Amino acid sequence: MVDFDSINVSPFLTRYDIVMESKESPQDIAARMYPEDPALKKVAEDIVFLRGKSVEGDVEAALANLSPNEVIDGGLLRGIEIVSEIYDRGIYYLPHVMVAADAFDKGIKVAESKLSGGRQTKGTVVMHAAEGDPHDIGKNIAAVMLRSNGYGVIDMGRDVAVDDVVRTVMEKKPAVLTGTALMTTTMSAFPRVADKLKENGLEIPFICAGGAVNRGYVESFPMGVYADKAAEGPRLVSKAVGGWDWRKIRENWDKLISGGGKTEEG
Repeated sequence: MVDFDSINVSPFLTRYDIVMESKESPQDIAARMYPEDPALKKVAEDIVFLRGKSVEGDVEAALANLSPNEVIDGGLLRGIEIVSEIYDRGIYYLPHVMVAADAFDKGIKVAESKLSGGRQTKGTVVMHAAEGDPHDIGKNIAAVMLRSNGYGVIDMGRDVAVDDVVRTVMEKKPAVLTGTALMTTTMSAFPRVADKLKENGLEIPFICAGGAVNRGYVESFPMGVYADKAAEGPRLVSKAVGGWDWRKIRENWDKLISGGGKTEEG
């Protein structure tokens, strides 16, 4: 197990090409999104700036005056949201996200220990990279975002056979299925998954992402819901868990993505 606390990530995780081009620093982006409460802000800062050694103590301090759920939602999850925004800007990338997730895990264990009955997951998501596709970095990032936002994740890995995906969905009955494809030769697995699920009487939102796909393609087959960025995953999944079917998510997709999840129907 890698000890993330012992690694000084700054020297080799700096995207100098992006630093030169970006008009905003991570500090600028984070400043707009921090919670107002000083204790929660400190927790969020630990996540954003990868301070795994500090997060447990700062969570303990915040719990002195705030409930566990307030610390989780207002501090830890807010920090992950900021990391997601910085990642989407191209300033952070996978190693940053993974180190932030490690800090989050340390903090969440402290907060959860104060919850009676533990923290309940909001819903289950089955994730996979398409049959024949060996690329799973995007899926891994999306899994971090979903877990950090309280969703249970069944990660099937990469190059997952269509029949295996269908079998797992039938057995586990998740709220959402996701798939990623980086190669145009593998994205054809998605409509085959959708067709087989429909043949078996299952229709759930099937979020598809990756460099090989676009919105038009994903919406050409039943159940397909497009995601352009990993950070959009929790927003889309939350609607499915809240009772929206794939058709309603598709119809409201533009409002969900551009409006931060708000629609006329809530």
